[in-house]
Order: sequence, then C-alpha cells, then structure tokens
Amino acid sequence: MLFSIALLTLATFYSNAQTIQMLQSGSNISIRGLSVVDNKTVWVSGSEGSVGRSADGGNTWKWIKVKGFEKTDFRDIEAFSNKTAIIMGIEAPANILRTTDGGENWITVYKNDTKGMFLDAMEFWNEESGIVIGDPVNNKFFITRTFDGGKTWQDIPAQNYPIADSGEACFASSGTNIRQLNKQEAVFITGGFKSRLFIRNKKIELPLLQGKQTTGANSIGVKNATTMIIVGGNFLTKDSATKNCAITTDGGTTFSIPATPPHGYRSCVEYIKKKRWVTCGLNGTDISNDEGNTWQWIGKESFNVCRKAKRGKAIFFAGGGGRIGKLVY
Repeated sequence: MLFSIALLTLATFYSNAQTIQMLQSGSNISIRGLSVVDNKTVWVSGSEGSVGRSADGGNTWKWIKVKGFEKTDFRDIEAFSNKTAIIMGIEAPANILRTTDGGENWITVYKNDTKGMFLDAMEFWNEESGIVIGDPVNNKFFITRTFDGGKTWQDIPAQNYPIADSGEACFASSGTNIRQLNKQEAVFITGGFKSRLFIRNKKIELPLLQGKQTTGANSIGVKNATTMIIVGGNFLTKDSATKNCAITTDGGTTFSIPATPPHGYRSCVEYIKKKRWVTCGLNGTDISNDEGNTWQWIGKESFNVCRKAKRGKAIFFAGGGGRIGKLVY
C-alpha cells in the first residue's frame, strides 16, 4: 500500500511539474503548422496566409502575410533554419512555397489545380528528402516527393498511389498524419468512415472511433520502427475520450488502448524522450510518462499542434486564436 501511494505521489509530482507557458494569443489566426528547429528557432503557419517566426525561443515573433496568398490556409510548415522554410497551402489550388530569407520572399515551388486536390501534411527525413500526402483523388491518396530540400517536387506515379476506402481521408489538423518510420520509409494514418494505418504494403484498421466524416485518426507519433502512438477521436465532441488513442509496440501488428486515455479528442501527439509523450487538442493537453498507458491533463487551453525541437529539448504548441505556448518541464 505504501509503495502504491509513493508511485501515485510521484506521478502527480511529474504531471504538476509540467505546465504550458502561453506566449501568444488573441488574434484571428488559426495555426496548424508548427516547426521547431532548435530551442530558439520556431516557425508557425496558418490561416489568412500567415506565417510567424521566432528566433529567441518564442519570446518575440515576426509575423508575415505571404503576398498573393492572403486567403490561403497554410496547414503545415517545415523549417530548417532561421532563414529557410517550406509552407503548404491546402487547396484551390494546392501550393507549396519556399523561403531562404526568413520569410521576406517566397517562391512557389509546387502548384496543383487538380479538381478535388487537398493537401494534408508534410514530412521530411532530412534537409533534402521530403513527402507530402493529400486526400484521395479518384479513390487514391495523393503523394508528391522532393529530394532537393523542397526546391522541386515530383508526384509519384498514379499507379503507386495508396488506394482509399469509401469515405476514408486524412485530417489536415496538425501536419502529423504522416511521419518518418526510419531513414527511408514513412507511415500515415487516415480517418473518416474508416481509420487505418498505412505502413509499407499493409493497411491496418485502427481501434479508434470511426464511421463518420469527423472521426478517426488525426496524428501519429513515432518513437522508433516498432513503437508508435496514434490519437484522434471526433473533433465535434472535443471532451469525449472514447477510442481516441491507440498504442503499438510491435510495428502495428497489435494495438493496446490506454488504461487512462487522453482527456478528449486529440489532433496531435509527439514523442519527447524515454517513455514520455505529449498530446494536445481542442480541450487541452495531456502528458504520459509511461509510453502512453496513462495520461495526465496538464492544461485546458486549446491547441491544434505540438512539436519538439529537431535539435534540442524545447516543446511548443499552437492553435486557434493565434495561441502559441511552450512546455515548461
């Protein structure tokens, strides 16, 4: 009994020791793109053609309206330095832009005006090799690739596009429904009427809420080739914890459900270190210190996305109303 009480006290200490410091809020911008280069360099992107950049760990920000794209929703961003970044506009038409001068000027490096085109997320293995996934067109998920740091993009052959089921799509909620699995491969997850994990040539049905346009997997976090956590739910029922998280430790062969799940719909999940993970959504943020088996609610501010620094320990959050936060731990 004393041992159990000690464990509970320790878990409470860790959850209470982790808080979110609010850095920005109060605008009309909905932010879903977030890229943390290091502990100092942070980029965000979102609605109304907006891009934000901080060079001092989020203390001050420079905000940019990308000329000619003032109505574009940039749902994802990938940054490589304080100067170089890539942003992804989702539709009508779908555009990818690149800057090498801190956002002062942007070059359109990809444009696709195919009817029904809707880009969901972007992932890079390194500073040269990247991938973008889009919703199904003619029942096939769209994929384009770059091998030169986003300067040029090549659509993969249409016959190689993954086939979607009826009513299956991806959610452009946080830019994290596609992730690198290892140095060569990526995995992605889907939602809607069917929610699945696509890994190599496998399509694995997920034990998450599904069956409606608003349900399913929103984000996948990858620790290594075997350990992954997937979150989602129904974004119309933000407080529901029903079938909102699944864990695999064998590369997707089997899944487990948390003993204590995140406390509502979650749009993003990120691996931190050791057995520690973080996930966020419309009704707050949860931390897990035991590989996702139990989650502690550490804040109730709404965030769409959370990302850890590529080179460093900093963890940032971003969401609607121009909210940007930082994990203090």
